[in-house]
Amino acid sequence: MKAALQKSPISENRAFEVRHLLAPYFDPNWHFHPEYQLFLVLNGTGTRFIGDHVAPFKKGDLVFTGPNLPHLWQSDHEYFADNSTLMTEGIVIYFPENFLGKDLLQKKEMYKLNQLFQLAQRGMELSGETHQRVVNLMHQVLQATDFDQVLTLLNLLNVVANSTDYKLLATEGYSNSMKEKETDRMNRVYAYVTKNFREKITLEEVAGIASMSPSAFSRYFRIHANKTFSDFLTEVRVGHSCKLLTNQTMNVSQVCYESGFNTLSNFNRQFKAVTHYSPLEYRKKYTSII
Repeated sequence: MKAALQKSPISENRAFEVRHLLAPYFDPNWHFHPEYQLFLVLNGTGTRFIGDHVAPFKKGDLVFTGPNLPHLWQSDHEYFADNSTLMTEGIVIYFPENFLGKDLLQKKEMYKLNQLFQLAQRGMELSGETHQRVVNLMHQVLQATDFDQVLTLLNLLNVVANSTDYKLLATEGYSNSMKEKETDRMNRVYAYVTKNFREKITLEEVAGIASMSPSAFSRYFRIHANKTFSDFLTEVRVGHSCKLLTNQTMNVSQVCYESGFNTLSNFNRQFKAVTHYSPLEYRKKYTSII
């Protein structure tokens, strides 16, 4: 994986950018940029990293992120296979902090929008009726031109600002402590873990991937990921098991070992610690939604 550079995706002559993405896999680099971002997954599966939050993603995943919040939609390993015919698809909208001007945002009419922008600093996963309305509006933004495009985006932001159909992702108080020269390490670690989480991964080998001693890597990872490496690895494994549980083709024991856990008792304990459900409770709850 390449270093997670600070990107600036908006052309100089545009107020904001909207893009239709179609590629064998999503951008595999953990990165951040000074713009707000709204990202809709139209097709694809994998693991989503937003700040210190880790979760699986699939078709319909819709997340709003604030400026300089590190993020990555890591496509599943099979998308990178040489013989893969899989494709990912999405819609992404970028707009700058000064999109509406600093003075206007201070006015009474902008109170809810200002609140929304504050919430976006942690990343927001949209759901429910708001999800469907925003999906429709994102398609409209993609098709519109000129000032109609701006008006549609404003309508979209108003919908989100007046909604409670969201979940905050990064933990409260999370801040991006990464510098450009440091993020290559995190990219290498994320790439290695998402490829090898089904196998045993030791602290020594992942520290070697980061070109650090185990003790130095442990401190480094806790500072920049806001959690221990062991907790991070568990979250990746639990996220994968969530995907397996919802497709109902495996029993819980098979899901356990396919996700990198060595014992069923440890799997049940770790799964509940992360999701607050037992594997069977999770399957019942989320397959009924699907």
